[in-house]
Amino acid sequence: MKTLPPSPPMTDAAADSLDDLADAAKTLGHPHRLALLQAVLQRESTVEQLALGSGLSITNASQHLQQLKRAGFIQSRRDGKHVLYRGGAGPVSEVLSALQDYLSHQRQEMRRVAADSVNRPEQLEAVSIEQLVAKLDEGALLLDVRSREDYAAGHIPGAVNIPTEELEPHLAQLPRDQNIVAYCGGRYCVLSMRAVALLRARGFQAQRLGDGFPAWKAAGLRVEARRH
Repeated sequence: MKTLPPSPPMTDAAADSLDDLADAAKTLGHPHRLALLQAVLQRESTVEQLALGSGLSITNASQHLQQLKRAGFIQSRRDGKHVLYRGGAGPVSEVLSALQDYLSHQRQEMRRVAADSVNRPEQLEAVSIEQLVAKLDEGALLLDVRSREDYAAGHIPGAVNIPTEELEPHLAQLPRDQNIVAYCGGRYCVLSMRAVALLRARGFQAQRLGDGFPAWKAAGLRVEARRH
């Protein structure tokens, strides 16, 4: 297989930029904060109004609002005895819209892959972590279809790495007398669905790990990484 050249080293400025991006993403990574942000983007509101509309306590809503404010997603102003919250400066609405568009795209892609490749409803049925462990004990081949960089950073022990886009030229290397379980980066990753669709179309026995590598790691199971 072709070896890709190493990635250039990351500059301090680029690393700082990614840290800032990660902090912003972490702030948005809670459904309550997203709900509050959507509400203040619609109209300026007090914490009491926002708490009532979101079903949160005033204390809880206030804590989430402060996190959004620190990250610049919302602003506040005082009006007499009340503090009113509104959307922050900059393309805050566009950020939310982009996230919603991305999730919609991923869901549509998953439905499209399933519809295009499945002749029977069970064909792309996902297996759980427990089922995967049992299948590995029975001799199944575990196929990591993520990028080589992701595989090197951490993978399920014993997994063979063939990225989805490179799979077709390497089908001859795969056993036809073993069950194959493919996995990728999580529930909304379609790489394993594409891989399983291709494998089944070519006569292989294949399934996918439903929640992918993140679920394996979250379960506290052993992970291997390639040392440089």
